[in-house]
This record gives sequence, structure tokens and C-alpha cells, in this order.
Amino acid sequence: MSVDYYKTLKVSRNASEEDLKKSYKRLAMKWHPDKNSENKKEAEAKFKQISEAYDVLSDPQKRQIYDIYGDEALKSGQFDPSSPSDRRGFKFNSRDAEDIFAEFFGGSDGYSRSTGGTVRIRKAAPVENKLPCTLEELYKGSKRKMKISRIVLDGAGKPTTIEEVLAIHIKPGWKKGTKITFPEKGNHESGAAPGDLIFVIDEKPHDVFKRDGNDLVINQKISLVDALAGKTINLTALDGRELTIPITDVVKPGHEQKIPNEGMPISKEPGKKGNLRIKFEVKFPSRLSSDQKCDIRRVLGRTADYHGYT
Repeated sequence: MSVDYYKTLKVSRNASEEDLKKSYKRLAMKWHPDKNSENKKEAEAKFKQISEAYDVLSDPQKRQIYDIYGDEALKSGQFDPSSPSDRRGFKFNSRDAEDIFAEFFGGSDGYSRSTGGTVRIRKAAPVENKLPCTLEELYKGSKRKMKISRIVLDGAGKPTTIEEVLAIHIKPGWKKGTKITFPEKGNHESGAAPGDLIFVIDEKPHDVFKRDGNDLVINQKISLVDALAGKTINLTALDGRELTIPITDVVKPGHEQKIPNEGMPISKEPGKKGNLRIKFEVKFPSRLSSDQKCDIRRVLGRTADYHGYT
């Protein structure tokens, strides 16, 4: 016996009609070419073998011939189980694999048949989970291992819960709302292909920086003296580098200074970053003495005269 249809369909030799149907449905959903795009050739071959096995074992006459004489005799049409000497020309004529599949799922349980004849498999609803990330993780990129629980169907088609560890690679520059999809790692349900598991990036608040698209924004308080006379600001970047930023221009209330290429990495343009934007808040003194006011008038008055202000 060159082909073991029972082994192909993963049933015993005394399997009932209901056993055959359950096993076929489970294996057909697993190996249907529409849901195995990465290994479509292997899936097509497996799907065809499963369909052929079901076609033979679900037909009492074909199954009897197969059990007695084997698949070669069945396909050649040499024997009739009631009279081995009488050749009636019975030949194995396998139904189209998609037709068998359509008999189970076509027009029901969410399965449909397109105009081209392809059976589209309904998938269970996706499962979405938030994945909170620090701004440092989104700046540098990171790797996470997530332990998940999901519902699968066992060999008998009963739901059971399993645990699994998934590796998640967070790329530099990913934004809040970015989705990471693990195909068919969601829950299983009867009459449908497994759903997808989706992680959605969420951004944790940062103590220093705020993200604005590809830019990083920082609010910096500065005294009136430093706003007028200049200052050097020291910042620690999200990757740990120390940034020294000289402030040489006169800082007015609401002033913003941009530092190019010190913002967030741009995920779609490797090597490029947004801007670091420093927003200044000038701290004015609550009161001044008479002498301080005179000194300010004298200094600023000379500056105004120098620049021709009136």
C-alpha cells in the first residue's frame, strides 16, 4: 500500500464518518493555500493529499476497495469488491480539492467562494494588546519577550488554553499607534482560521522630553540675565550622550531654538532624525531695587543709543 490515506488524514482505520469530517476540517483549514502564502507549494501539495484521502475514505465503495487492494488498484479500476474477477472499469476520479472544501465551508461559517473559484477562509477576530514603551526604547530600539495566553483547538476540536513566549523587535523611531502583527497567534474558534495577535505601540510619558512627530521638545526655564547675556545648556540625550548647547542670541519670551538631527529617528528614513526643539520660559524677577532699576536703565539705554533706538 504505497499511500496511507488514514495516516494522511490522521485517523484510525476504524474511523467513523464524523471522525473523518472533523479531521478533514481541521487539516484543511491548517493547510489551505490561501493561508500559507510563505510556503504555498508545500501547502498545495498537503491540501491535495488531505482532500484525496477524504474523498476515498468518505466513500464506502472506494474505502472498501482501498482497504482490500490498495490505492494503486483503486486508481487503476482493476477490482470490484464484490467480484474481483469482474472488471467494471471503476477508476478513481478525485474531486477538485477546492470543491470538497467548499462543501464544508462554502456559503456558511463565514467562508465564501470568489468568482475565480478560490475559497476565502474566514479568520477569527484579531486580538489587540497595548505595548507601553519608554521614549528611550522608541529612540534606540529594543527587544522584548512577551508571554501570552491564547485559545487553540486540540485534535478533537475542543478549545484549550496554551502559553507561549513571543519575541518583539521594536525599531528606532516607531510611533504611538504602530502595530506589530503576529499572524494566526490569536485565538482559534470552530469553523474559522486562527485570528491574528496585534500589539499596538503606546508611548509612556517622559520626565524631560516630549515627542512631537519626529521632533523632541524640551521646556527650558532661563533667568532674565541669562536670556540677555547668554548661557550654555547641558542636556542628556535619550541614548545617554551629553549635549552641550550654547545659547548666544537674546532670548525673548516664547523663543524656540532648534537643534537639527537631535530629535527622534525617522523609521522610514534610516540615518535621519528630527529636530530637538528647546522652548524657553524667561523668569522675570518679582521685584527690583531702585539701584537695580537705574543700572538696567543705564545699560539698556546705552544699548538703545548704540543701535539708534529712540
